[in-house]
Order: sequence, then C-alpha cells, then structure tokens
Amino acid sequence: MTTRVISVSVPVADQDAAIAFYVQTLGCELRTDVEIWPGARLVEVVPPGSSVALVLLPPDSEIPVAVRLGTTDARAAYDRLREADAVLYNDDVLHLEGAPPMFHFADPDGNGLVYLQEPDGARG
Repeated sequence: MTTRVISVSVPVADQDAAIAFYVQTLGCELRTDVEIWPGARLVEVVPPGSSVALVLLPPDSEIPVAVRLGTTDARAAYDRLREADAVLYNDDVLHLEGAPPMFHFADPDGNGLVYLQEPDGARG
C-alpha cells in the first residue's frame, strides 16, 4: 500500500526566509513554490541527491504539517484505514484540480500523515 516517502513538512515562521536558508545556505534546490489556493502556499525544497522533499509550511497553514507518503491506490488505502479505525481528517479521498487523489490521517501517536496516489511508474 505505501510506496515511498514523498516529503516531510518542516514548520517555519517565514517561508521566504526559510527558502533563503535551505537554498542558499544548505544548497537545496527549490522544487515547488506555488499558491495552491488563496492563502495556502506550498514550498518544497530538495537536498542534493534526494528524492524526498522538505515542505516548508507556516504552522497555521491550511496545508497539513505531515509526512507525505505515496500509495498505489488512495481509495483502497482510505478504506483500509477507515476499517482499522484510524483517525481520518477527510470525509473521503480528496480530488483537487491538478493534484493526485489524497487524504490526511494520523498514526496512533497523532502524527500527521498524508497519502498521495502516485501515477504508475512514478514510484521510486
């Protein structure tokens, strides 16, 4: 069901200052800097040679601070977690324009996780 770790959130007070630090000081590559919807800015940086991104999010972001995991089938993963009585933060699998099917949930310790359905061949 889980294919890989896609990204890990890092809470930051100022996304622009964080970009400067991670890119200029640490040598990461800026992969994504987009406004997903009004007020929700998604910033991802990637360390050299890594396929796992760091998502730089303000703690009050509407985008969940979470570990993002790939899955082969978001619907099957959602149903399996619901049957296991996992904490699900979405009423169903989300289908947002321009994004893969996804949903937000928690592990038994309350850590935020997101499953993103990966297209065939994208798993690494």
